[in-house]
Amino acid sequence: MMKRLLTGAHGFVGQHVQAAVSCTPLPPEVDLRDRQTLAAAVARIRPEAVIHLAAQSFVPASFENPRETFDINLMGTLNLLEALQAADFQGRMLFVGSGDIYGQVPEVELPVREEHPLHPRNPYAVSKIAAEALCYQWSQTSGFEIVMVRPFNHIGPGQSARFAIADFAKQVMEIRLNRRAPVLHVGDIDVTRDFTDVRDVVHAYTLLLDQGQNGGVYNICSGQEYRIRRLLEQLIALAGIDAKIEQDPARLRPAEQRRMVASFDRLQRDTGWRPTISMEQSLQDLLNDWEKQLQ
Repeated sequence: MMKRLLTGAHGFVGQHVQAAVSCTPLPPEVDLRDRQTLAAAVARIRPEAVIHLAAQSFVPASFENPRETFDINLMGTLNLLEALQAADFQGRMLFVGSGDIYGQVPEVELPVREEHPLHPRNPYAVSKIAAEALCYQWSQTSGFEIVMVRPFNHIGPGQSARFAIADFAKQVMEIRLNRRAPVLHVGDIDVTRDFTDVRDVVHAYTLLLDQGQNGGVYNICSGQEYRIRRLLEQLIALAGIDAKIEQDPARLRPAEQRRMVASFDRLQRDTGWRPTISMEQSLQDLLNDWEKQLQ
């Protein structure tokens, strides 16, 4: 059985990767910023493949501490690449970037494809562009292969309430369980986003680790445009509650992208992947997960 090293194993997506495929998590005490400890761990594990998920991925935190974001996302990736090379790694690595690197995209240019110009609008996105460029360079000049992915919004059980749909699901379930008044606090819910179930995202990762082109970059998305208000209404209906929706000014973001949808044509061409889990199922599973946590 192939030994796959997984960084970021204890995060939202990492837990789903572990549920889907056999892998060896990077020990939680190993910090990507600690070159010596990381190199020792990689040498001990001697992986045949790597899924590199670990990152500082919360955009507000990247504004508060951009240096830490770069230390983890860019320099941490460089430390991992150097550790793999020192361990004579000759397999394949999957680098997980972000669809956020495209930045503000004019509506006439939707859906977003991989060749679209990159216009980052926050330190997190800048760090992901830099790390992706670094991975491309190593894919061409090192002794191992690297495939890069740009996932767009994904949802599913286990997601933190720091993210909008998971937060709405938590609020809805709190109302259903009589833990709060029937009022939902939201930001701008009249925007659209491209959401994919996290389990479909993980399936794409595993396919690309085997079938993606070395040095290739792939959007991972549903190719569908979902209005946030509609998803909130679905959560309310699935939970069988009545609730008032109130906009909280503190949740509004300046210069919000009004619409977003991307294309997964390249991913489908190379692997045959397409999303299989319905939005209704994703939302129901998210509600069920919050019900368990709040009981």
